[in-house]
Amino acid sequence: MTTDSNHNGSYRILVMGVSGSGKSHIGQQLAATLGATFIDGDDHHSPANVAKMASGTPLNDDDRRDWLATLAGLFAEYKARGESVVIACSGLKRRYRDRLREGDSALRILYLEGTHGLLRERLETRAGHFFKGDSMLASQLADLEPPAADEAVTLSIRLTPAVIVERFSATLVPEQRRSLG
Repeated sequence: MTTDSNHNGSYRILVMGVSGSGKSHIGQQLAATLGATFIDGDDHHSPANVAKMASGTPLNDDDRRDWLATLAGLFAEYKARGESVVIACSGLKRRYRDRLREGDSALRILYLEGTHGLLRERLETRAGHFFKGDSMLASQLADLEPPAADEAVTLSIRLTPAVIVERFSATLVPEQRRSLG
C-alpha cells in the first residue's frame, strides 16, 4: 500500500474481496463515515457480464477488461476533482488492482478476508443478487491473489462492519496526527 498522503484530505478507496465478503455494505458505511461517494462496481458490469454471472458462469479476464477500465476511469475522475470515492469491486488479481491504480496511484485498498464456509453461508442467505452458486465462489477463491500488507489493509469479515470501518479509517490518518490524538 502506498504511503503517499492526499494533500487535500481526499481518498480513492477500493473495498475488495470475493462475493459474500460484504464489499458493498462495508463500502457504503466507509463512504458515509468519510463523507465520500460510494459506487458499487457491480453496477458498472455490462449486461452481457451480468447475464453470464446470473447463469452461473464465472467471468474471465476478457469479460473484466472493459469493466476494470471503467472503474479505473471513475477513480481518475474523482482524483481530478479532488473528491473522495469508495468503490466496491472484487479486485481478485494483482493485475486487476494494478489496472485500478492507473486511475489513482495513491489508491487505498481494504481487503475483506473470509473463509470459504463463512462466505458460502453469507451467499446462501443473500436475496436478489445475480451471483449464483458455490461453483462461482470456488472460482473466485481460486482466482484470488490476496494482496500483501504493502498493498492493502486486510481485515477479517468476522469483525463487525463498524469495527472494520473504524480500523480501516484509522489507517487513513497521517502518522503525525495519529500521535497527537
